[in-house]
Amino acid sequence: MKQSTKTERRTVRQLDLERYLGRWYEIARYDNCFERGMDNVTADYSLREDGKVSVVNSGWKDGKKHVSYGKAKQPDPYGTPGRLRVSFFLFFYSDYDILLLDEEYRYVLVGSKSDKYLWILARTPVLPESTVANIVSEAQKRGYDTSRLIKVNQSRNL
Repeated sequence: MKQSTKTERRTVRQLDLERYLGRWYEIARYDNCFERGMDNVTADYSLREDGKVSVVNSGWKDGKKHVSYGKAKQPDPYGTPGRLRVSFFLFFYSDYDILLLDEEYRYVLVGSKSDKYLWILARTPVLPESTVANIVSEAQKRGYDTSRLIKVNQSRNL
């Protein structure tokens, strides 16, 4: 696998957090232990009174709905607006790097500082294949092994 550089993993330079809030559907992801076997996955973001972002991830596995509650913060909203830190357990935060964001906020490519995580999210349960191909191409340019992406079934959300 190609080694990535800091430039390749650069986050978006502008982020309107208010526009980013709302529901996102998971189109594809790298397999990970906390979502393994899940489909119809969504992420809902809303602003909290303390300025942090409430995160509610949900999905279906073995006929049961699973929900995780967390929070996110922008550690450097002016210097690195596309880098968020997300926590689902106490004060343990993980990277959430917005690598590519559609001008209309219709889709996003999210990664982390490591090669362990990658997501394609959209405002709708499905995206045109040509759009997905363009996002995947961008991920490849940034050094991600896109053969690891798993397409997420969104049939319950159609």
